[in-house]
Amino acid sequence: MPEPSPSTRRDFLTGRAIRSESMNGQNNPAEEAVSILSVPSRGPTILLRTVAMACDFDVMLNPEGPTVQLEAASESLDLVQHLEQTLSIYRDDAHLAQVNRSAAESPIEIEPDLYTLLDQAEQIRHATDGAFDPTAGALVLLWRRCRRENRIPTTNEIETTLALTGGQHLDFDRSRRTVHFDRFGVQLDLGAIGKGYAVDRAGEHLTTKGVVNWLVHGGRSSVRSQGKHAGNDGWPVGLRNPLLPDRPFATFLLRDAALSTSGTAAQWFRHQGKRFGHILDPRTGWPVETMLSVSVIAPDAALADALSTAFFVLGVEKARRCCDTFPHVSAIFFPPPRRGRVLEPLLHNVPAGCLFVNDIH
Repeated sequence: MPEPSPSTRRDFLTGRAIRSESMNGQNNPAEEAVSILSVPSRGPTILLRTVAMACDFDVMLNPEGPTVQLEAASESLDLVQHLEQTLSIYRDDAHLAQVNRSAAESPIEIEPDLYTLLDQAEQIRHATDGAFDPTAGALVLLWRRCRRENRIPTTNEIETTLALTGGQHLDFDRSRRTVHFDRFGVQLDLGAIGKGYAVDRAGEHLTTKGVVNWLVHGGRSSVRSQGKHAGNDGWPVGLRNPLLPDRPFATFLLRDAALSTSGTAAQWFRHQGKRFGHILDPRTGWPVETMLSVSVIAPDAALADALSTAFFVLGVEKARRCCDTFPHVSAIFFPPPRRGRVLEPLLHNVPAGCLFVNDIH
């Protein structure tokens, strides 16, 4: 492959090759959304952290905030710990793990937090034609086991496990707040929405305590902010280059909204020379290979979390159409490079003036 020209390499590194799939000869909406000048930066912050759901959860506050904010932030992180006890499938005593063990035998009453999240997850599953599916737990477990065994699943294993996937296996009784599985082996897995939900609950607790300006993130892939920071009309949030994870691509100015990114730069494995990412298409049972990453901006972090996974699975064209069905949702797609080595992020419905490209000299 020939080496790119200096200008092409610069475009690749800085992400300036940004375009919109819906230009139709008009002014490029992406150009209105993107600036390469005056990249906003963070100022002094107060940071509180806890470890939950196998990642760091951080609360960031302005130093000049109300005196109650430290206590409120500590309480919000305690809430995250409580939610892990409810939503985890890797802790035997967690409520979701108990549901997975018992719901095929008889209907199981669900705790309010879990019921709220399952109800939202099922709505998103329908809206994304199954590209996001909370019943894909058996597929996740199959691929995790095969990775430990240094192999990929057989076609028969995939087909058998797909028979345990899908919302048709769930029977909800909303009046009694119970769920029942129609067969043994069905497994709920909320890993693609749980962190976002925890971020939402932590942020909502801060708001109820009178904290106006805050940012909460879980694992640096799900983040929600409210208010202003360091003279900015929002909180600066970094977006990584999906091909060069150690390099910044851009800064997004986030205010009163959430942002979530799904990608395979950090989680993947190689088998017989082929790379397999960790994001599975629950409709086929196989890892998705058509995207590098997707970032979604949405009113709440649970929705952004789930949609970033769904859009990754759907691919650009179907994801754009799906995105338009959700109010106040926008997306930044990173498909594999075309035309040599030029990285071309695609912006869809991204608000004007909120995305700042990090210049590299």
